[in-house]
Amino acid sequence: MVRIGLGQDSHQIKLKNSKVKKNLILGGVEVDKNYYPLANSDGDVILHSLCNALSSAIGGNSIGTWADEMCLKKGITDSREYVKVVMRKIEQKGLKVGNVSVAIEAQEPRLPLKTIGKMKKEIGQLLKIKPEKIGLTFTSGEKLTPFGRGKAIQVLSMVILEGGGKND
Repeated sequence: MVRIGLGQDSHQIKLKNSKVKKNLILGGVEVDKNYYPLANSDGDVILHSLCNALSSAIGGNSIGTWADEMCLKKGITDSREYVKVVMRKIEQKGLKVGNVSVAIEAQEPRLPLKTIGKMKKEIGQLLKIKPEKIGLTFTSGEKLTPFGRGKAIQVLSMVILEGGGKND
């Protein structure tokens, strides 16, 4: 059995000032100290999009149905914890992640390949797959949208789940 999930998320980003302690985290990796996301959680737009894709693949709901309570009521702001919740649901259904494709639209920040490699490694650990099964593509947005003008980041994710599929 194969299941496909599509997810999307976006967050505004702002240049930091001395009052802001939050840094920009993407794919579970701190990537920029000059920007921060406008979000209750750590604002990891890549992991949020992946949560939506993973949940979609098993017929679940959007990330807000579990992460909002984790963040606002329990103080859990690390998006890696949100991924762990949906991964438990996937494993309970006898499925595993086959591969992942993530497309990021953002003018800022510009990331070196070394940082992208760290992101793939972190995502791979969370999803229990090899980094080679994770595609991360970036586009600048060519100043056409808020994402292309450096005011926000948008991410689209697609996942393939494989396995026997219990309870189907």
